[in-house]
Amino acid sequence: MGAEEFSIWWGLLGLLPLFVYVVLVFRDMDPLPVTVLCVIIGAILTSQTLVSFATVMSNAMGSFLALVGLIIMLGRGLGEVLTETKVSHTLVHKIIYSIGVDTENKAMLGMMLACLVVVGLLGTMAGGNAILAPIILPIAAAAGLTRSTVGVLFQACGEEALILGPFTPPVIALLGLTHTSYGEMLLKVALPIAFVTLVTTWIVVHRIQKTTKGKNDYDIPQNVEQFAPTKRQNYSSLIFILAFIAAVLYGIIMKAGTAYVIVVMLGLSIITGLVGGLNIDKIFKLVVKGMAGNVGLFILFLFLEPFMNFIEQAGGFKALGLILQPLVNMGGKPFVAIIGGLTGAFGLTGATVAVMKMLNDMFGTLVTQYGVSMAAWSVGLVVATRVANFVYPGSNMFSSMGFAESKDIKSMIKNGVIVASMQIVFLIIYANLFS
Repeated sequence: MGAEEFSIWWGLLGLLPLFVYVVLVFRDMDPLPVTVLCVIIGAILTSQTLVSFATVMSNAMGSFLALVGLIIMLGRGLGEVLTETKVSHTLVHKIIYSIGVDTENKAMLGMMLACLVVVGLLGTMAGGNAILAPIILPIAAAAGLTRSTVGVLFQACGEEALILGPFTPPVIALLGLTHTSYGEMLLKVALPIAFVTLVTTWIVVHRIQKTTKGKNDYDIPQNVEQFAPTKRQNYSSLIFILAFIAAVLYGIIMKAGTAYVIVVMLGLSIITGLVGGLNIDKIFKLVVKGMAGNVGLFILFLFLEPFMNFIEQAGGFKALGLILQPLVNMGGKPFVAIIGGLTGAFGLTGATVAVMKMLNDMFGTLVTQYGVSMAAWSVGLVVATRVANFVYPGSNMFSSMGFAESKDIKSMIKNGVIVASMQIVFLIIYANLFS
């Protein structure tokens, strides 16, 4: 169909799978069955046969999203090895006690550093905070931090760790979609956003600590057995850190692609496991155990590829672009990054990688057409996913409260709304300066 024959109304009908996805996921339905349903709708709109649909699914196995799904599974497998060898516990212990926790501020700072390191390494907030909680809570109690404060810090630091770690799912997805290097993304995108978020949280959380002290305190434990790393656990942690740094530097120097992360994850699992006293059989059993926990996410990513492709084939993204064209003409290049970020923040929900992929497909043509810098567009993609997690009471927020043993949702939302507002302001300023 030529451009002159394109019907914007038929094109908008192509957005039906996306509309159904947004409505059902916001009604708290599981994203996997919702995505499968939307793929079926898209297949009908694009007149797929059983044979052509099978071919599409086969091709999806080799897609970028399938690769990201595999890396996420391997990351969870590495997390199992780090937990079994107590490397994760040792890293937290070193961070907390190297600071010397004797004031509220030091306890907060130590907790923030521990969250950034562990979540950034494991690539999962739930997994990282699960490791952190048993060690941090007794320290937080002794320092006088409230449950509300710890819950807010768990989420804020965990969210930012996910955009700082070199092998976390959002970072892998962002680098693959924008074709930028990790170093460039870190300096121009992740660090500025993390700085805005953490400084804002630091200010807000002191207010929360002051207003909740004496009302939402921990019971100070008596004779708590603190984790004390053994000589082998210290040595294993050192080897892991050195191997991790070497892998990152090698990847940067060689300009390695996303697939390189597969080798890194497996390599770090084997090296750390062997040094930590595990045999090769035990190491791979732990890796498989961890991977099994993310099979559902892998299948979700597998279906997201045809989900987006069917919408594009049906003309949905083209129709959306034509509708937004007058607005972009008025706002110019900065508006592309800004509207993309706001659309993701308030119009889409679901897995971070999925949202990034959706936004890139929706606005990719406009980004290219207007020559928007990849730095500005990357900020739009990151802010879109961070704002959504801070504003909406989702799994990240509730899991952070759970690990902190807090029920104070008000403090979580208070910090979330303020942080989200500052991130949006940062996006607007950045887009106007660097688009």
